[in-house]
Amino acid sequence: MRAKNNKDTEAFELEKMATKKVVKLKAFYSHMFVYVIGVIFFILKEYFGVPFNFFPLKHINLFVMAVWTVFFLVSAIDIFASFKIFGEEWEERKVKSILEKRIKKQKWE
Repeated sequence: MRAKNNKDTEAFELEKMATKKVVKLKAFYSHMFVYVIGVIFFILKEYFGVPFNFFPLKHINLFVMAVWTVFFLVSAIDIFASFKIFGEEWEERKVKSILEKRIKKQKWE
C-alpha cells in the first residue's frame, strides 16, 4: 500500500513540475512575441525614420532595446539551458530526495 502511495505522490510531483515548465514556456513565448514586435518598431524608428510620437513607442531607443535584449536572453538561457544542465535524471533524483525527506519528516511527527 505504501509503495502505491509513494508512486502516486511521485507522479503528482512530476506532473506539477511539468505543469510549471509549460507555464514558463508559455510566458517565454509570449515575451518573445512582444520582444519581436518591439524590435520591429525599433528598426522602423531608428533605421527608416518612421515617427512614433505616442507614449510607449517614443521611448524605444538603443538603451531600452539593449536592456530588454539582455533580459530576454537571460530568460531564454534560464528556460532552455537549464534543461540541458539540469536534465530529467537530475530532476527525478531531486524530486525523489524531496519526497524522501518529506516522508521521513512525516514519520517522526
